[in-house]
Amino acid sequence: MSGTPMPSSFDVRFRVNGQAVALTLPPQALLLDVLRDRLGLKGAKRSCDSQVCGACTVLVDGAAVSACTYLAVEADGRELTTIEGLEHDGRLSPFQQAFADRGAVQCGFCTAGMLMTAHALAAEAPAPTRESILRYLRGSLCRCTGYRKIVEAIEAGLGQGTPPDRPERPAGALRVVGRSVARTDALEKVTGRARYVTDLEVPGMAHAALLRSPYAHARLVRIDVARARQVPGVHAVLTGADLTWCDPYYGPAFRDRPVLAIDVARYEGEPVVAVAAADPETAARALELIEIDWEELSAVTTLAEALAPGAPLVHTAEPLSGHFADLSSLRPRPGTNVCHQFGYARGDVEQALAGAGVVVEDAFTFPRVQHYAMEPHGAVAAWDDIGGLTVWASTQNPFSVRVELARMFGLPLGRIRILVPLVGGGFGSKTYAKLEPIVAALARAARRPVRLAISAEDAFRTVRRCDTRATVRLGFRRDGTLTAVDCHADFDVGAYADIGPRIIQKGTYTATGPYRVPHVRLASTAVYTNTTPGGAFRGFGVPQLAWAVESLVDEAARRLDRDPVELRRQNLLAHGEEFAPGDTPIDGKFEESLSRAAEAIGWSRALAADRARGAAIMLKASIAPSVSEAIVRLHADGSVTVLASTVELGQGARTVMAQVAAEVLAVPLDRVTVLLPDTSVTPYDQTTSSSRSTTMVGRAV
Repeated sequence: MSGTPMPSSFDVRFRVNGQAVALTLPPQALLLDVLRDRLGLKGAKRSCDSQVCGACTVLVDGAAVSACTYLAVEADGRELTTIEGLEHDGRLSPFQQAFADRGAVQCGFCTAGMLMTAHALAAEAPAPTRESILRYLRGSLCRCTGYRKIVEAIEAGLGQGTPPDRPERPAGALRVVGRSVARTDALEKVTGRARYVTDLEVPGMAHAALLRSPYAHARLVRIDVARARQVPGVHAVLTGADLTWCDPYYGPAFRDRPVLAIDVARYEGEPVVAVAAADPETAARALELIEIDWEELSAVTTLAEALAPGAPLVHTAEPLSGHFADLSSLRPRPGTNVCHQFGYARGDVEQALAGAGVVVEDAFTFPRVQHYAMEPHGAVAAWDDIGGLTVWASTQNPFSVRVELARMFGLPLGRIRILVPLVGGGFGSKTYAKLEPIVAALARAARRPVRLAISAEDAFRTVRRCDTRATVRLGFRRDGTLTAVDCHADFDVGAYADIGPRIIQKGTYTATGPYRVPHVRLASTAVYTNTTPGGAFRGFGVPQLAWAVESLVDEAARRLDRDPVELRRQNLLAHGEEFAPGDTPIDGKFEESLSRAAEAIGWSRALAADRARGAAIMLKASIAPSVSEAIVRLHADGSVTVLASTVELGQGARTVMAQVAAEVLAVPLDRVTVLLPDTSVTPYDQTTSSSRSTTMVGRAV
């Protein structure tokens, strides 16, 4: 049965923010792409691509829609409003003002969608309850906040809230530091003017796409990219075999990760071929023309499989070490999938456990988890005429990325420039090089700037938290004194080590928690599997083992008939006490922190029948030694510029640095500008992680 063929294009007319628009569009064009790429309205963000997260929300005839799945042709004859249209005559809308006043922006990547959803809610229900606000936000995700400030800002925008709490400073107090101030980046985030990597456009820029392995473990028998290279608009097609002009391996611990798979793909989703083309559609067409013959190999996808005797090896040769001094003594176990081992012991654990009044033990399994930053990974790379490389990257440590690229391409550090715009969340997923090696190599091959922006789905194929299995034993005297901790843990680092060896060291060394323990035996391994590489995630390996140890402390309290908080308090290290022989003294006040937490949740009060509560305390070793530098320039008009390389991930680092400079120099806060990281301009900072920016970079400022 024949029918009328679908036209190849449609004439579409609509109004956006009060302005008439007329475009000729293909039927499959998405409204989000039209707004961002054709009309330059970058406020709506691409994140989930599946109508789940709400970051792309815009209003169509007043109703909230997900622009990432809404066909642009459906907007014909309609009235559209984006975040750029909320501001009138330089005045913010009530919701925009409320979001700015209450700091209801962190990374800002979800802010536009939240604001558009709030306006749709106001039109539908002018006086909603808090419960209905929460229900209305169920399709709008925020990974930075607990939604509290967002809900309060929406209530304020509806005229229901109270003014933000800005307590008067006591006499003699600091003038700016220690006070709640408006975020310095609030205005750009509530108006849609905030720019992230995927919002950037460089003249002549090509768009990248990746062909990924469909197998967990497979040999590349043949790759034929000839037809893909002939597609009009394709500027480069790159395979691992083409990377003979550079060192194609990278990694902070082991240099075991190829830019593109070479001979073997080691996990499902590993990049195999990269294409740069005039537009994303052309790049996608080119990928479809690539032919690959595979030989599927036996795979190990769990810790049990990888550690079994005679298990297939993920890597058959020992890779070179990376660039961190504290990982220069990596200890792989030859002939196995163990890429690093860590151990620490003191006292006599077996004797202490044999003499303990109570021994609690169990095995714990911690699953794989993905960070899901609202902004998926992205990078733009451009080479200049004299062989210098500039990369705009969504990264948490630009100087580490610079070191990786310098080693790969044989360039001095001064010839590589890494710039970091605002970052839409990281949580550890954007530490160390991820997409930057691919986009830099592809830009070199294409002889033009290239942007690679992966999907949220492909972020799951880029990095995740290490899953873990641990066996833990704790020994207590009958009076509640903790005498022994015995812990063995295996961490699944995936197909490539990334920073896994440091994760197991940091996570295992503090597995005893903040407790005074005379007898300790700790051991862990980093294990390769044919899965997505595991990397840094909030807590850096500590939560996996802290969960195990703290669960057993609760069990010990039950068996000793002790209050769980009091049992913990009895064994806490005191301020100034040595954590381990030769280590630095404890500089925190654990007992005070535990007491305040218990008081905050009403630990001593009766609990309703349908409620539960618990308390736990953990210890995390920060990065040490650690280096941060800053430059502060005082200008002739009394204004100030702060040059610092801490990355703004949503934690408010730029606001904090501005506060510090304003306090020390006695200038108004609005006279201080904090530049974004640029390795050719802003001075060295080791990393933006480990909750170190305020302490380390703030002291440098």
